[in-house]
Amino acid sequence: MGENVKALAAEGVCRGYGKGGTRREVLRDFGLTMERGEFVALMGPSGSGKSTFLHLAAGLIASEAGRISVGGVDVTAMGDSAAAKFRRRHVGVVFQSFNLLETATVAENIVLPSRLDHVRPDEARLAELVGKLGLAGMERRLPAELSGGERQRVAIARALFARPDVILADEPTGNLDARSSHLICELLSGLNGSETSAILLVTHDPVVAASASRVCFLNEGRIAESFPSDHDPAEISRRYLETYK
Repeated sequence: MGENVKALAAEGVCRGYGKGGTRREVLRDFGLTMERGEFVALMGPSGSGKSTFLHLAAGLIASEAGRISVGGVDVTAMGDSAAAKFRRRHVGVVFQSFNLLETATVAENIVLPSRLDHVRPDEARLAELVGKLGLAGMERRLPAELSGGERQRVAIARALFARPDVILADEPTGNLDARSSHLICELLSGLNGSETSAILLVTHDPVVAASASRVCFLNEGRIAESFPSDHDPAEISRRYLETYK
């Protein structure tokens, strides 16, 4: 990626659902730019379009207007097949529901992007991520043998495996207890310092958002506010309540 190329750049993005009188505009002229290695939390009420934007950025759904680029490549112009291939190599996605293959081991789940590309997995990269995410000794376990926090760590390792331009994390702590959520937040913050991937984290929780370096509020289809988090959940909560009162 070139020196001035953004990890993620969105401009004029529009997306709605329904037709006629039932149509609802979710994103209206939405714009967001992320630098390489930046960690941003995107917050907003339920239905404000947070997850919609993540799905657009991942090429899982199509925008109706505007442009989204990842590492300088326009993902809005891709067909389904090209988007899937690009996603495996340049975009890591972490879902609230983990989305692991239940019949595959921890190691097999982590190297899945390479397997789908018919490329021999980088064993050194696998060992590195297993160590970083505290999964050593669990490589041969199945997802059913893991806790929720461990399953999410496997999902994060899989997202990081190909060294993508950006990690898109959609409420990654939503299915976890408070302790596991705290550990995942600490993990993401630590990974942000040691990996080159930018991280865009969707959440409604100020404590989770405080793990990011910058917080953006989504309101009425656009970014309403963007500010340094200072890793202060109380201040994020205060500003959130002020924005959505």
